[in-house]
Amino acid sequence: MGSCKEEQLSKCIWVQGPILVGAGPSGLAASACLSRQGVPCLVLEKADCIASLWQQRTYDRLKLHLPKQFCQLPFLGFPEDFPKYPTKDQFISYMESYASHFSIKPRFNQAVRAAEFDSGSGFWRVRTQDSEYISRWLIVATGENAEPAVPEILGLDRFNGPVVHTSGYKSGCEFKNQKVLVVGCGNSGMEVSLDLCRHNAVPYMVVRNTVHVLPREILGFSTFGIAMTLLKLLPLKLVDKILLIVASFTLGNTDQLGLRRPKTGPIELKNATGKTPVLDVGALSQIRSGKIKVMESVKEIMRNGARFMDGQEKEFDSIVLATGYKSNVPTWLKSCDFFTKDGMPRTPFPNGWKGENGLYTVGFTRRGLLGTASDAVKIAQDIADQWRIMKQGMQEFF
Repeated sequence: MGSCKEEQLSKCIWVQGPILVGAGPSGLAASACLSRQGVPCLVLEKADCIASLWQQRTYDRLKLHLPKQFCQLPFLGFPEDFPKYPTKDQFISYMESYASHFSIKPRFNQAVRAAEFDSGSGFWRVRTQDSEYISRWLIVATGENAEPAVPEILGLDRFNGPVVHTSGYKSGCEFKNQKVLVVGCGNSGMEVSLDLCRHNAVPYMVVRNTVHVLPREILGFSTFGIAMTLLKLLPLKLVDKILLIVASFTLGNTDQLGLRRPKTGPIELKNATGKTPVLDVGALSQIRSGKIKVMESVKEIMRNGARFMDGQEKEFDSIVLATGYKSNVPTWLKSCDFFTKDGMPRTPFPNGWKGENGLYTVGFTRRGLLGTASDAVKIAQDIADQWRIMKQGMQEFF
């Protein structure tokens, strides 16, 4: 199997069970499911806390967009007294309680620099800044949203004012009375624009592509929940048509507001590309009132503002990039073609959770925490079956 290079690493550590990279919701779910199966694992986390995206890179007013029953992890639900849509702090509290309940103790400040399968030995070698970990199994749990996605925009580097990604945005109080360019019109772009309005800022929201906007609830019921129920009874395309008819009835024609809908339905588009429909929590009314200005794509950023594709020029005090996140798997998982260059499994859901040579993935389903929970259960069962066979063989040998 070879040996660790002591001049570069302080420790070489054999791990009995799988090595699990990432202590976000996906990593916690997989670890808990393994624990239930009696399989130990080692969780490596680059930050100094669990769920670091939620704890360190989210804005203050964030709430779950879906009802809590669709966002709970395996074997432990949300507290009953939590509201239908838990806040950011409540979700973090739930994650911490979950880790405590299943005695999950990640090894923090361990940023994985490289992970590679050693075909000679049949083991995975995972290197951090100070250690090398070795195991038969590797579970990639860094997820679809590991790193901020920052687009290339001509002239962005010469803008005089602050430029912040939503991962660094906390509250609109920092932008009071400012004119703010918000690049992106997904759930984050809409919510940040709404938050800016509530702090007397004037947001100009850039709509770069088509977007589906749906009501968060229909007659008091979660739109997502209704869609999940309908999908058990009807074809996907028909469910999409029903959702769009209801959206048109409740929200009106969003095209007239500069929010053109894609030709592909919202659920079909989500499954194919991961692009989530916007669940409106109040931004549309602010767009109609003119408090949120909708702009076409940016052609160029200037020292004090921006020039748009339709020829308009506007001055701005700040820029917020609501441009989402991306996977970082290609930067550290070496000599492995299981993932695309964008860091997503090549095999689509529901079969993208297992690769070759003991490689597994959780949190890459494009289906949120429901997909995460499903994959975590499958992974734990698969590894547990191998674990039991291996332990039985050792007992017979000795």
